[in-house]
Amino acid sequence: MSLTPSNMMPLGTIAPDFALPDVITHETRSLQELKGEQGTLVMFICNHCPFVKHIDPGLVQLGKDYQYSGLSIIAISANDVESYPQDGPAEMARKARAQGYTFPYLYDESQQTAKAYQAACTPDLFLFDQNLACVYRGQFDDARPGNDVPVTGKDLRAAIDNLLAGKPISPQQKPSMGCNIKWK
Repeated sequence: MSLTPSNMMPLGTIAPDFALPDVITHETRSLQELKGEQGTLVMFICNHCPFVKHIDPGLVQLGKDYQYSGLSIIAISANDVESYPQDGPAEMARKARAQGYTFPYLYDESQQTAKAYQAACTPDLFLFDQNLACVYRGQFDDARPGNDVPVTGKDLRAAIDNLLAGKPISPQQKPSMGCNIKWK
C-alpha cells in the first residue's frame, strides 16, 4: 500500500465525459445520462483498499442521505485487475450488493476515465455543480485507518450541502489520501 494524496483537479474544471459499464446492470452508463440536476459526485474507489474499506459505511450512508436530493453519485473503479483480481467487475458487483450501494458502480478497464479526472488514489472524490464544473475535490473527512477519528464525511458533506443550498463552497480543501490507483 502506497499512501498517495489526490492531485486536486483545478476548481472550475469541467467533468470529463465517460461511458463505462455498470457492474450490476451490465449496461454502459455515461456521465451525461447519470449527472444530477443539482450536482454530481464522482468517486474513484475500489474493493481492496483499506482507506476505502474504512469509509465504506460512510459512503453507503451518503448515498442514502442524498438519494433524492438532486445530487447524482457515481462510483468508479479503475484498478488493474490482472494484479488485483479482487477489484474486478464480478467482485465489484458482489461488494455493491453486499454494502447496499444506492449509486452505480462502474468499471474503468482502460483507465482512461481515471486519467481524464487526474485520479491518483482511492478514494478520490470530485464534486461538480449542475453545469459539471468542479466545486470540490478532496477528502471525505479526517478519518483514516487506525487514527480513531470517526467516519462522518464532514468535509464532503459540507461541500454537498452548500452546493445544494446555493451557497459558496470554501476553496480551502484538503486532499484525499489513500492507496494509489493500480495502473497497468
